[in-house]
Amino acid sequence: MSIRVQPIHPPVVPDGLGVVSRVSVLAGGDSPEREISLASGRAVAGALGELGGWAGRIREIDPSLERVSECGWQPGEVAVLALHGPGGEDGRIQSELDRLGVVYTGCGVEASWRAFSKSRAKACFEAAGVPTPEAVVLERGYDPAAVAGLVAGWSLPLVVKPDTQGSSLGVCLVETPSEFPRALESAFSLSDSVLVERAVVGEEWTVGWLDDWPLPATLIKTPRGFFDFEAKYRDERTETSFPELVPGSTAAKVLDVSGRACRSIGTRGLVRVDVMVDAWGSPWVLEVNTIPGLTDHSLVPRAAVHIGVDLGQLARHMIVSALNAPHHSSRLSYPSGPDARVTASAGFPNGDLRSSCSVAEVN
Repeated sequence: MSIRVQPIHPPVVPDGLGVVSRVSVLAGGDSPEREISLASGRAVAGALGELGGWAGRIREIDPSLERVSECGWQPGEVAVLALHGPGGEDGRIQSELDRLGVVYTGCGVEASWRAFSKSRAKACFEAAGVPTPEAVVLERGYDPAAVAGLVAGWSLPLVVKPDTQGSSLGVCLVETPSEFPRALESAFSLSDSVLVERAVVGEEWTVGWLDDWPLPATLIKTPRGFFDFEAKYRDERTETSFPELVPGSTAAKVLDVSGRACRSIGTRGLVRVDVMVDAWGSPWVLEVNTIPGLTDHSLVPRAAVHIGVDLGQLARHMIVSALNAPHHSSRLSYPSGPDARVTASAGFPNGDLRSSCSVAEVN
């Protein structure tokens, strides 16, 4: 189903959230994205603290420094998740909070687990008819000759990325064959499986979604080769704009495919969908980020500010979404054991990958 193009306005949130006894912002952790996570957590906690009536009801928790199970959770407490990377976006912290009976922001266990693996997410996109670039999934010990055969029909450039990592860490744009081995080495240093993906040359876009409410589609421009870690968090030359949303426009196409991508994963709460638009104006979904960055450089807060929603208000929207979500204890536990990971060495798409979407949550 296509998304109807209409003016984007934030939903109405009650002035008081009296049912919330306390807000705990979880940030930090021990993933490679720790510093960005801490920055997101500080930003959210500070923005909430500036809202009236919240004095003494906000605390910050770093799961790498204290056990979440021993944090003295109160009835009516809400956890705001700002944990990026492994341990935060992959379903593990969600599973633990479910066991503790703590309400938390963002996606549940299953959607988090699906989205954090780029190969599982691609399977969901493919099964739902959402356009996504072709990719090959490599495991350690892969056969180089087989890989060469699989990508023989693709032209350079290619993108090499860790299957389970965020913030563009370990992502390399391969423009010559000589760059391929080093790109694989970098990606494998962060993940046990790696995607080799057809590069889509064109415009970079992203869309934030809060449940069924889209933020403005954002066009990204960077003087770097692509929107990598430096461009996201350090390069002041990175520019964002919000092209007009009219029927048939690129913004409308990006909004449509990003919403379909969210439904294919089964997201809820605040997420961000990254999209490339090729030279012919066709959008291609790269991934869904279930805990997007919330720093002053981050894309979702910029889009929210564009329509008059500051970070404190956005965080309140996230809390209301969490309060309105289905009870977390009904969700499945974090997958474990030999069948927990989806393995593919023969390329994408295939039936094994696609089967991981058979239990998708739909809002």
